[in-house]
Amino acid sequence: MTADLASGDEFEAHRSVLTGVAYRMLGRISDAEDVVQEAWLRWSADARTDVREPRAYLVRVTTRLAIDRLRQLKARREAYVGPWLPEPVVTDYGPAAPDTAERALLAESVSLAVLVVLESLSPLERAVFVLHEAFGFPYAEIATVLDRSEAAVRQLAGRARRHVDERRPRYDVDPVERRDLTERFLAAAGGGDLEALIALLAPDVRLVADSGGRAKAPLRVMEGADKVARFFAGVSGDAAAYEFRITEVNGAAGVLVLSGGKPDLVLQLEVGDGAVERVHIMRNPDKLVGVGSGRPPL
Repeated sequence: MTADLASGDEFEAHRSVLTGVAYRMLGRISDAEDVVQEAWLRWSADARTDVREPRAYLVRVTTRLAIDRLRQLKARREAYVGPWLPEPVVTDYGPAAPDTAERALLAESVSLAVLVVLESLSPLERAVFVLHEAFGFPYAEIATVLDRSEAAVRQLAGRARRHVDERRPRYDVDPVERRDLTERFLAAAGGGDLEALIALLAPDVRLVADSGGRAKAPLRVMEGADKVARFFAGVSGDAAAYEFRITEVNGAAGVLVLSGGKPDLVLQLEVGDGAVERVHIMRNPDKLVGVGSGRPPL
């Protein structure tokens, strides 16, 4: 029993890292938790007599399981109804917030914009990017995790970094500016103020909504300031039935919308040069369970 307890304690000491790796690989908390549970089963069943560094061992197991899961999910996502977005997670630490440098790394590695771009990488490229960029693993250690040469890992890292850099948001936005613009957008949308909405939107703004076909939301990407503004103005009449909370989602300001006290949707804006360039709406009920569950942030 003592050995079992020690084994469990050792695993729990690394659970948050393992969940963080799996979430960044898969984009969904439930999938990440399934992978971490499978890693636990392997850990508890393994004699581990030759395991000198439990963290490295567990990250290796989790990453390989996540790669296998990602390959399975790719086929399912091709049949997904409407656009697919990562599952949102609340990252508001409150008084326990990490320091500025740590928060910047968190925001970068779990931002919806980056996670969306990571969807277009191969599973191996994504694994290298996550382990190196988000968790600081050296290339030699990643090579061991993936059973590849260090040279091959560096090539994968180079391709992944170029791909992300080409498709990530063009501007670094001050958190205060993003929150202010989010508040103004929410006020304009709630009031059905078409002119105010258009003034906040970039001319080529895009609205991407993920409902999985299970809730009311656009099933195609909506483009252009006029169309997007008219969409929000058109639904403003329902605003009184909902509760709106501005909170930190995936490292940046977002809006949690509740109906009857339960999460109904999450909205987040991508901002550039003082205007909204993209609106993300997550309304698939399966992806909103964790937002209201009090799960600890990644």
